[in-house]
Amino acid sequence: MTRTLYRNARIFTAGEPLWADAAVVEGGVFAFVGAEEQAPEADAVVDLGGRLMLPGFTDAHTHLLMMGGALGQVGLTDAATLHEIQERLRAARAHADGELHGRGWLFDAIEGGHPTAAMIDAAVADIPVYLDANDYHSCWVNSAALAQLGITRDTPDPIGGRIERDADGEATGMLYETAAMQFAWAHRDATTTDAQRDADVDRVVAAYLESGVTGAVDMAFDEFGLAALERADARGALPLRIAAHWFVANSGSDADNLAQVDRAVELATAPTAGVRVQGIKLVLDGTIDACTAAMRDPYADGSNADAIWPAERLFPVVAAADAAGLQIALHAIGDAASTLALDAIEHAIAQNGERPRLHRIEHLEYAAPGTAERMARLGVTASMQPVHADPAIFANWAAQLGDERIDRAFAWPEYEDAGALLAFSTDAPTAPHEALANMYVAATRASALDPEAPAVLPHFALPLDRAIAHATRDAAASAGDGAWRGRIAEGQAADFVVLDTDPFVEGAASLLTAGVVRTVIAGREEYAA
Repeated sequence: MTRTLYRNARIFTAGEPLWADAAVVEGGVFAFVGAEEQAPEADAVVDLGGRLMLPGFTDAHTHLLMMGGALGQVGLTDAATLHEIQERLRAARAHADGELHGRGWLFDAIEGGHPTAAMIDAAVADIPVYLDANDYHSCWVNSAALAQLGITRDTPDPIGGRIERDADGEATGMLYETAAMQFAWAHRDATTTDAQRDADVDRVVAAYLESGVTGAVDMAFDEFGLAALERADARGALPLRIAAHWFVANSGSDADNLAQVDRAVELATAPTAGVRVQGIKLVLDGTIDACTAAMRDPYADGSNADAIWPAERLFPVVAAADAAGLQIALHAIGDAASTLALDAIEHAIAQNGERPRLHRIEHLEYAAPGTAERMARLGVTASMQPVHADPAIFANWAAQLGDERIDRAFAWPEYEDAGALLAFSTDAPTAPHEALANMYVAATRASALDPEAPAVLPHFALPLDRAIAHATRDAAASAGDGAWRGRIAEGQAADFVVLDTDPFVEGAASLLTAGVVRTVIAGREEYAA
């Protein structure tokens, strides 16, 4: 068994002590971490030239197949106007075969914030066009896509979703929440081939390794993702450590909902190749940008949104999953939704008794005062995404609330102060997947997308060492892996990344230009620049 010494390094351990200058890897784990003069003899020596070594990043909330698909679509996040969006669609039409897919557009790029099919038709009308919003909770389509999906004035809204309609009752081209899932995404799933999904997985693996990501947690996992990861594992193309939460949709029927939980239990108790299914994912509400997040108080325009899962449907599912020992991840962006999530967890604890648990709430973009303390008391992880707070996309978010609530947007320090586990991730493809850009936003509250955008709520920025720890050590712990990976320490898995720039020395701004020199998983170099 080869013993390799990594020397002449600046090693951020994300543990105690926080810094070291040498590490020895043997059998895929760290056999020594500390001062170089105390390191044991090694069979091989790697001189890192004074570079920074970090624990490998874990993207604790992502969507692997969706991210892979998005990397091959028309990017629209930086299109500031409808005209720019239309120009990109016209240019992409020349290369489209049958359908055109885009992703990442922002509501405030559309004057008035009300996209219509006619706006896309003006650029591309002869083939179906599907454009996922930046939050991936709504889909904007053209008239050809509405026809392809069979959506007419008589098509009913699904549970938890809405087909936007004009004054005459005709569909306008916007599909919100479960309407996007059950129409646009269901069409995508039905028409995507296994070969295309395999290519999506390959794109994700390559992108993550280049970004220093060694592990990921797939949220909203399904049969398509399971099959794709099993195929990738069989062909030796899946070096990442992957855990997953099975997506459970509110069908309106307790029996059907519980049957979905049973499938998650089946997968969690039977080993699956390439991925560990460890829990379920429930989407309780939408997003603030689209005014579909469930809020205690109305939005600036007087509207509000109901939870996708009412308590009478939610509580039985959470209790059943908790009784089965599954980890439960609850998407809750609005304060009414996060309160409902904690109510459901408390109900499950009362019903199933006290024992160790590691449930999670995802996003928490605006939560009521006291939420962090309640989560800490219940042992619930705060799973949050710094890149969602990027100032370049914040204006529309703030405009929808329009009051003092924006002063507590993405309040990461509240969870630290309360003692809750805080895990950082990207929620790709709703935001860029790059780990270092994520850390820049976390450490500055400035924009990784637009250098001219001023920082928003900079008092919520975190020191860089804490930000990185939340994206490495704590992200791994949020997946239940904290005992064996996430830190550079003796006995921990040798998952690490080496950078060509040291942001602790050069400053947080250097994160935007820093590159990954190598990404190592279980002691094996999986990426080298």
